[in-house]
Amino acid sequence: MDLNTITTVAHPQTRAQLPAWTAGDAWLAGGTWLFSEPQAHLARLIDLTDLKWPALTISQSHLSIAATCTVAQLDGLACPSDWLAAPLINQCCRAFLASFKIWKTATIGGNLCMSLPAGPMISLTAALDGVCTIWKAGGGEQRIPVAEFVTGNQGNRLTPGDLLRQIDIPVAALKRRTAFRQISLAPVGRSAALLIGSLDADGPLTLTVTASTVRPIQLSFAKPPDAGALRDAIVQQIGDDLYHTDIHGQPLWRKHMTLRLAEEIRGELSAGVPS
Repeated sequence: MDLNTITTVAHPQTRAQLPAWTAGDAWLAGGTWLFSEPQAHLARLIDLTDLKWPALTISQSHLSIAATCTVAQLDGLACPSDWLAAPLINQCCRAFLASFKIWKTATIGGNLCMSLPAGPMISLTAALDGVCTIWKAGGGEQRIPVAEFVTGNQGNRLTPGDLLRQIDIPVAALKRRTAFRQISLAPVGRSAALLIGSLDADGPLTLTVTASTVRPIQLSFAKPPDAGALRDAIVQQIGDDLYHTDIHGQPLWRKHMTLRLAEEIRGELSAGVPS
């Protein structure tokens, strides 16, 4: 869609060249949502392309994902053989309600900043202990865990002029055993529940609940719980007001699916673990 209220497009090449943020500004990365509907309140786009952030960087301690990394780039990452959680990357990429054309343009940072309950890059990075680095509008940086970055349906911790720079995922998280479950009302519909379980070698299990809830919810257990303990924890820690509602699923159904998929994950990850 043409944005006929835009009068200026800025092309900064360094952080120092980022223009002072004013009302009517918007960051432009992939633009798949930005150009999908009228944006009559906008007058200037600040194009992040010329900052040329490396899409993916692997160090001894972290996988760093630039906010401008595309879904296609992340999906194509060749992961080390000891990253047991590597299948999650492809699974979450395929949880998008999007065509291959969108994959080549849509960015990881854009998915986080939209902060929709069904954002699969939120699911992926939250489940793997991802931490956001935010360039603050007034200078300096702020680091926030992804699980705390998203605060609700299309709500997050960014303030006007803040810029999500990258998401860092610990290599240790990528070496855990994981289990993935996702369900939609339609075969290729938006996720109504997307749950990920991860199990450390020494026993702790973390369950990350997304899509069915308005924000990511994480439940941690010192060791894999039994079915009753898992159900009780979900009922106690996820209040009914946290379940999302829209045309893709009603809250009671999403809650039921959350309980069902969580039990499937518990069973999968508990297999072979001493009680």
